[in-house]
Amino acid sequence: MTLQLTTDQIINLLGGTSKVAKMCNVAPAAVAQWKDSTIPSGRMIYLAATLEEKSHGLITRKDLFPRGWQIIWPELK
Repeated sequence: MTLQLTTDQIINLLGGTSKVAKMCNVAPAAVAQWKDSTIPSGRMIYLAATLEEKSHGLITRKDLFPRGWQIIWPELK
């Protein structure tokens, strides 16, 4: 079972708006907008491994991308 977090909780777990903006190479304003909706999947790819680490494996890359993780992270097999 995957831990379900809101976008705001994910961003906070990853260190906040500014840190996530740096990780994704976007403006903090863009990340602030994600808090009210969702993190674009292309950006989530950048964040997934760190999110898996910060959540101590409660949120995994396989859970986040059940149909594409094998292509994105073939080393997880």
